[in-house]
Amino acid sequence: MKSTTRDTKKKRIRFKIKRNSNNRPRMSVFRSDKNIYVQIIDDNIGKTLITASTLEKKIKSKIKKSTNKGAASEIGKIIAEKAKTKGIKKVFFDRGPYLYHGRVKALAEAARKAGLEF
Repeated sequence: MKSTTRDTKKKRIRFKIKRNSNNRPRMSVFRSDKNIYVQIIDDNIGKTLITASTLEKKIKSKIKKSTNKGAASEIGKIIAEKAKTKGIKKVFFDRGPYLYHGRVKALAEAARKAGLEF
């Protein structure tokens, strides 16, 4: 199977995260054209601990449009609140193949403001 540039970037970033993780969970971001999704994953046991996306009913009612920075920052706040309730304070930020720009940056900054460290 041929690997695309996107897959190569994703593998490179995940390798760096796993090498330096110090047993911290990974906060993975997926950005589609219409929505944004975030998960906190424990790679040691291979399970997703917490998820949030613009498709959730609670979040859909708060935001007008799911494709802007405002929606991404709302998701960042929500994932940080959910992480606090589970006792997670520090994570590694996995931006995947996306640049740290726009919606991905807005999500990360909102999560930091809400108390998540990375």
